[in-house]
Amino acid sequence: MQRLRPHLLPVDLERSKTLHDVGQPIETVYFLEQGVCSIVSTMRDGSSVEVGVVGRDGFIGIPAILGTGHSLNRSFIQLPGSGYSIRAKVLQEQCFEGTGELRLSLLRAIQGLLVQTAQTAACNRVHQIEERLSRWLLMCYDRVQTDYLSITHEFLAIMLGTRRSTVSVAAGILQKAGFIEYSHGHVKIINRSGLEEAACECYSVVREEYIRLGLL
Repeated sequence: MQRLRPHLLPVDLERSKTLHDVGQPIETVYFLEQGVCSIVSTMRDGSSVEVGVVGRDGFIGIPAILGTGHSLNRSFIQLPGSGYSIRAKVLQEQCFEGTGELRLSLLRAIQGLLVQTAQTAACNRVHQIEERLSRWLLMCYDRVQTDYLSITHEFLAIMLGTRRSTVSVAAGILQKAGFIEYSHGHVKIINRSGLEEAACECYSVVREEYIRLGLL
């Protein structure tokens, strides 16, 4: 932190702010202290699906550390917050100098996101929408540490790769079970343990790996 501090710039991260776009050179890396960033894959017809979320557990700009230079996905702020930015070139230099502690921390964050992305792909293929919605809400909670999430059905549909009406049905199931309250674009988690039971195994698989890596 002493080495990085002179290079870090505080940033406010507004909802829907794009940090990196498809094909864009990664010139800036972001560390979130509050909020959640979505990494989405966009098809040729314009449809999108979320493939990963990053909050205080990682960083945005993995290609900069891997040396690949460009982003293949769009990264944008899903839940507003704040954090720090740093020039990618500076972070690369700091990463491969010194004792290697910074490099190890960044590689652990990359490992965590790889596990999350792989599990998300499997989850989207085999699990029911209410299980996937439960997983997604819990993952966001872990990164913002609040029971209140400002999110619309339309946005959830994009994140989960399904129709808005399908999300409405899933949210209704979870609300009827007493796990959440939903109204006017706001979700309140009122029974976390119940929501964990409603979630598929993918949530615990990813969470346990993040804990093992020291990211959560």
